[in-house]
Amino acid sequence: MQFILAPALAVGESVPAAQAGMNIWDLAFGSAGVVFFVLLILIFFSLTSWAVIIWKFIELRRAKVACDDFLLTFWQAKRLDQLYEEAAVTEGNPVVEVFAAGYREAEHVLQARTRNSSEDSSILTPELSGVESVERALRRAANQEISNLERLITFLATTASATPFIGLFGTVWGIMNSFRDIGTQGAAGLAVVAPGISEALIATALGLAAAIPAVIAYNHFQNRIKVLSDEIENFTADFLNLVGRHFMSL
Repeated sequence: MQFILAPALAVGESVPAAQAGMNIWDLAFGSAGVVFFVLLILIFFSLTSWAVIIWKFIELRRAKVACDDFLLTFWQAKRLDQLYEEAAVTEGNPVVEVFAAGYREAEHVLQARTRNSSEDSSILTPELSGVESVERALRRAANQEISNLERLITFLATTASATPFIGLFGTVWGIMNSFRDIGTQGAAGLAVVAPGISEALIATALGLAAAIPAVIAYNHFQNRIKVLSDEIENFTADFLNLVGRHFMSL
């Protein structure tokens, strides 16, 4: 009986040793050639996407808070010129930038109207040319601010769509190498196939690990940007109505 149990005990002791030799980090950093290059690419995408996620999260959160504060101040303000002076020193607020662009254009139109008040009345009236000019300035500023908010978001979309396929390429290449080793050694045992296949599957796992956070963050940021874009559009329309009423009342 002792003779029979001894081999079983030896086999049982060899399992942890084999598992220790199949450590995932050893397989990842011990890979070579194309698979190792693929892993480096995936690590670059993963680290960069996390940096973008953290930066955009902070940026959009600050922009949302700043926009809400400015809108509250705007509707409580008595004089737009004083509000413009206060807004001139504000940075990172898309609504403030749109307001500043519209206010500067409105001031320019008013100054032009004062200079041309004694000229021929057949020229375009301020109700037409002035309001349209302010509207164009507001639209340009709004489009610019929305583009700034969307900056680097496309990298997350690229990471989410490309990294699974990059990881799959590394897996396919690793499996090809495993089958080549089988043909070279003339053996198809588990000890021959398992290390190469495990190394290859790490590429797919790392590709998914880079893609999943990127696609979640991309969808979240797109929703936050849409909310900010709606606030910018609403403010543009409200400010344009104020300018229109001002021109019509003069």
